[in-house]
Parts: sequence; structure tokens; C-alpha cells
Amino acid sequence: MSSVCVHGLGYIGLPTAAMFANYGHDVVGFDVDEELVAELNGGEVRIDEPGLRAFVTQALESGQLLIDDEVPSSKYHIICVPTPLDRETRRVDLSYVRQSAKAIAPELRTGDTVILESTVPPGTTVDTVQPILERDGFDAGEDIALVHCPETVLPGNIITELRENDRIIGGVNGVSTEAAVRLYESFVESEIRTMVDATTAEFVKLIQNTYRDANIALANEIAKLAADYGVDSREAIELANTHPRVELHQPGPGVGGHCLPIDPWFLGHDSDELDLIARARAVNDGMAGYVVDRLEAELGTVSERKIAVLGVAYKGNVGDTRMSPGLTLADELQERALGESPLEARADGDEPIHLSLHDPHVTDQALALDSFDEAVADADALVVTADHTEYESLDPATVERRMAGNVVVDTKTILDETAWSATDIELIRL
Repeated sequence: MSSVCVHGLGYIGLPTAAMFANYGHDVVGFDVDEELVAELNGGEVRIDEPGLRAFVTQALESGQLLIDDEVPSSKYHIICVPTPLDRETRRVDLSYVRQSAKAIAPELRTGDTVILESTVPPGTTVDTVQPILERDGFDAGEDIALVHCPETVLPGNIITELRENDRIIGGVNGVSTEAAVRLYESFVESEIRTMVDATTAEFVKLIQNTYRDANIALANEIAKLAADYGVDSREAIELANTHPRVELHQPGPGVGGHCLPIDPWFLGHDSDELDLIARARAVNDGMAGYVVDRLEAELGTVSERKIAVLGVAYKGNVGDTRMSPGLTLADELQERALGESPLEARADGDEPIHLSLHDPHVTDQALALDSFDEAVADADALVVTADHTEYESLDPATVERRMAGNVVVDTKTILDETAWSATDIELIRL
């Protein structure tokens, strides 16, 4: 077993640190957020992830996991920090990666290994991290090992997928790759796929998520075309997927999370060749506007209407609101009604339209979420934007009695069409 320091204790870093600790490694979880460090040392876990609190508690109580705001010397340093995207410039902010590399450099010893797990544009490991680590005379690939090993987990199932998903490991040379393999094979139960090339490992992670984003964009365009022809897009896609060489994804209100809406832009960070990928991004980002179009076709206008958005998490049965399609839809509704963005409206003192947000999994107090009864009461329309289990079992008759209007837009197609057809609800499905 080895000493491991995990840099960044967010959605990926904290589960990763606990994983290594629970498999016998001596782990220090490092974060610059002193409040977060204090919370974790007190047994509090901010992240809403099934099983994570117990998993972290187990690691802490065993003594294998320590949480600190100082970087220790360690055989392995794993960088799991955020890499935000500026949505306007579409440039990636690598400052957290640079800060981590600078914090690691003074603690390096010959034979240590640095692993970048953060999702980054191709070339970041060798062009950004390597020069920082080599400033004190170390030679990456000779004196120290340097590797990119991207995470590929899904919120809601992180602990299982850390163990069971294949891992891709690309080092700056074979020695680096082998050093990382020795660490990850201590807990990874699936295949570890290796290459002597960090840039390819970075590239592979990005094209995995870009494939999904582009495929969803195709499904969304199919859904819009299907509506024009009076065709059930889901049925058509299901039948199309019976062909052995077709694998269409499902349409929806857009895509959220930290990966699909962002990773495609990472591919174009140092290239001008984004074309189809950029168009796919525009299609998915435009789905909120399309849903509002469908609402206005039924209501005439969304102004002076009460619209309830059910689901502000970005996916079903989790509390993660990053890049949430539901929140994007709420902003689009307000902008359409007021003729200005929500931020501009607040600055001008304009009252927002009567939007009600509900989500049984989200606990963010800043979102001012309503209870389900409050959201549905006297609503002119409901829009389901997350496929939570709680929404699948909604009682159509109860919803009909509580609403003022009769329009329900099911962007995830989770409502039972037969059950809802027994009411006077106008059920619109993407």
C-alpha cells in the first residue's frame, strides 16, 4: 500500500480519496477550502450521493483517511480539482490545475507519481502540468512519473462506478503509466487500458462525452421533426434502435451536469475544427427555448401565467443542479415573458413571472423551492424536466384537480400516457 494525497475534495476527489483509503492506502485529502476541511473532519459530507457519507465515515474512522489544508509529501499525488468553462468565451479555466501543480512541486521526491484526473483539454498534462513540476530540476518520466487518468463516473452511482468502470491511463512514458497502473489496480475491478501518451487519454475522455452530447442533439432534432409530422419520437427511436447498427439516445429538455454541456468545448480549446460538435451544442442548448415554444403554442403566452417546473436537478434521482436543464428552462421562461434576462429583470425591479420550482432531491436553500402541493396549486402548466421516480408515480386526477390550467409537458416521457389520457390534461411529450 502507498501514501496518496488527493487534491480537491469535490464530487470526484472525495469519493476517490475514500476509495483509496478503504482499500488500505494511507490517504490525505487536501483542499484549500478551510470550511470544507473542518466539515469533513467533523463528519459532515456536503455532497448528496448515495452511500458516500457512510463510505467517507468508514475511511475516516479507520484512520486511513485524513483531511487537511496542507499538502504532505506523498508517493502519489492525484489532482481532482475543477476545470470551469467560461460559457461566453468557451475557454477553459485551468487555474485550479496550475495551483495544484504548484502546491505539489515543493513536496516532490524522486520516484513520486503525479496523476491528473480532472477533465482537461488535450495537451494539458504535458503543456501545463509538466513544466510546473519540472521547475525544480525533476524530469517527468525519469525522476517522477506523470499521468492522466480521467474519471468516468455518473452521479448517483459514483462509488460503484469508481470500482467497476474501465480506467484509461496515459503517462508521459511507459514507466509513468506502469506506476499509475500499480495504484489503480488495488481497487479497480474492471479493465485498466493503458497508453504511453497522456494527450490521447485526455482526448478519449472528451470524445466519450461528446459522442453522448451529439447523439442527444440528434435525438432532440428528431423529436422536433417528429412533432411536425405527428409522430411519437420515442416510439420511432425505439423501433429504429432494433437495427443492429443504430443506437440513438433519447430526447429531452437539454443536457446538464459538468460533463456533457462542457467537455465538447474542451476539444476546441486549441483547435478551430469544431463544426458538427458546435452545432450539436447549439441544438441541446436550444431545447429550453423549444419547450417554451411548445408551451406558448398551448397557452398563447407565458406572461401572467403560473408555470411549475418539476425537476431542477440535472438528472433523475440525484440532487446535483450543475448546468440543470430545469433551471435553464426557468430562466428562458422569465426572459421570454419579460423580454430581458432574469438578472436584468431583477436589476430593473421587474417582477418575475410566476414560476414555481420543485425538486424532491435538491436541498439548495438559495433556489427557494416550493413543496409539490405549492408548485402544482393553480398552475397553468407543469413541465417535467427531471426523471425522478417521484414524478413517474404522479396521480393524474389529483394533479388535474389542483391545477388551474390543463397543460403538462413531459420532457422526459416518464408519465403514463394511458393514465393521463383519462383526464382532460393536455399531455405534451418530447
